[in-house]
Amino acid sequence: MKKTKKKNRKKVDTVKSVNNSIRTSVRKLNPILKSIVGKKVDVAIKDLQFSSKRISKDIRKTISSAVANAENNFQYDIDNLVVKEAYCGKKIVMKRFRPRAKGRAAPILKPWSTVTIILSEVKQMESHGTKS
Repeated sequence: MKKTKKKNRKKVDTVKSVNNSIRTSVRKLNPILKSIVGKKVDVAIKDLQFSSKRISKDIRKTISSAVANAENNFQYDIDNLVVKEAYCGKKIVMKRFRPRAKGRAAPILKPWSTVTIILSEVKQMESHGTKS
C-alpha cells in the first residue's frame, strides 16, 4: 500500500537577491539599507544613484539583479515591485598590521559583508472616486 504525497507548491510572492562579497562594514551598510525599505524599486534605485556613499553602487546592482530575477523567473510586473526587506550580515574580516613607532604594531581590520534584498509585488488598489 503506497501513500501518495501531495506536493504543496505555494505561489512565490517574493524575489530574493544576495550579494555575498561587499567590501565594507555592516555599520556603514545599515543606514543605506534602512532608507530603501518600503520604497518602490525605481525610487530606491534613483535614491541610491544620487547617494554620496561609495557602497551604494553595489547595493544598486543587487536591486537590479533582484528585479531581473522577478521579471525573468517569475514574470512579475516591474512597475509594481517594492523593496520588502533589505538586510546585511557580517562575513569575514581580513586582518593586517601596520608598523608604528617604537617597534609596535597596530591592527587594521578589513571587514566584508553580505547584502540580501527581498522584493515583493504589490497589487494596485482600485479607487472609486473621491470622498466628499
